[in-house]
Amino acid sequence: MVDATQIQEHAEVIGADGVHVGTVDKVEGNRIKLTKKDSGAQVVEGKGRHEGHHHFISLGLVADIEDGKVRLSANADVAVTFEEEA
Repeated sequence: MVDATQIQEHAEVIGADGVHVGTVDKVEGNRIKLTKKDSGAQVVEGKGRHEGHHHFISLGLVADIEDGKVRLSANADVAVTFEEEA
């Protein structure tokens, strides 16, 4: 698992395919809390936008932190299906 202390506030979260998933608000426990305004829901085709509340990504999905970006082990379209809503 990646060292969560390396994950910076406002870092971009990208899928393994390089597609934008969201923006880090902060790390809470074993999850990354994404900002409300940019929680990655726009990646899911055919579904409504989920703006107005936070989404969370498990730290278990983080493959690496490179150049200040959080890279996930799953492609963006798959990663958003693992998001938890708050």
